[in-house]
Amino acid sequence: MPRHTDVLAGSLAAALTVTGTLHFARPRAFDALIPPALGSPRAWVYGSGVAELACAAAVAVPATRRVGGLATAALFVAVFPGNVKMALDSHPGARSWARKPSVAWGRLPLQVPLVAWAWRVARTAPSVSARRT
Repeated sequence: MPRHTDVLAGSLAAALTVTGTLHFARPRAFDALIPPALGSPRAWVYGSGVAELACAAAVAVPATRRVGGLATAALFVAVFPGNVKMALDSHPGARSWARKPSVAWGRLPLQVPLVAWAWRVARTAPSVSARRT
């Protein structure tokens, strides 16, 4: 039977895999999140997709789970400004999921449990010394 921490890590890795893959399957949906000052939205969308997939892989492997959880928490914090931009830009005629202001604004507080989830995965990951014994 899997340990609770393995379930937490596995479900986080699965969620990151899905969202990371969506960055490549439907990049247009993410373009509106990128502030114009950053340049090409598509490059940032693909880059963040790669980051999510890398975090998923790191979280999935017990030997890299601690660093993967920390990297995932940092990633969730790093993408928060894009979520704020989407909320500020939201209106019925907007592109993608920014069409619904209630959804765009409702996503903002969801970053807190996502960061906490990643932090918990990192904190409960087996230590290097524990894996050696």
